[in-house]
Amino acid sequence: MYTGNRAMLIGSIGAGKSTLTNALLERQVKAVKTQALIYYDWIVDTPGEYTENPLFYKNIMATALEVTHVMYLQDATKKKNIFPPGFSMGINKLPIGVVTKSDSERADVTHAIAGLKQVIPKGPIVITSSVKGEGLQEIRNLVKCKSLQEMEEYIANHPSNHIIFK
Repeated sequence: MYTGNRAMLIGSIGAGKSTLTNALLERQVKAVKTQALIYYDWIVDTPGEYTENPLFYKNIMATALEVTHVMYLQDATKKKNIFPPGFSMGINKLPIGVVTKSDSERADVTHAIAGLKQVIPKGPIVITSSVKGEGLQEIRNLVKCKSLQEMEEYIANHPSNHIIFK
């Protein structure tokens, strides 16, 4: 069983949770619709329904007990932000905002970042492209951090176009 830091990915259906999981773990498998919690090494992949239906929020809260970090995914090609403002404040874990699909022609990264800033009052936001491998190493390194201060220091010491700290 994995005993280090562990991150749970949450986001809407089709936000890219499984694709990001595969990219982070360098798995060469096709992403499929997640029907239940799936544990891979240091990542917990969740079904999009957990985020889209408030009746499933209890599942997010229960699973959060098993992780050190929660990644809040926002699809850059979608205008709708699935998370209510301040949502991360209800989960006492280190937050990481993740903009997915930044490489798409339809991507509006600025809008996605603005949405995540409403969800995460303080913390890092990583701009990713699972296809191009952008932002992946930054996420891996952030999950190794044990506090928001450590995350902020990591970002200050490792400048990147793919990460901001708000």
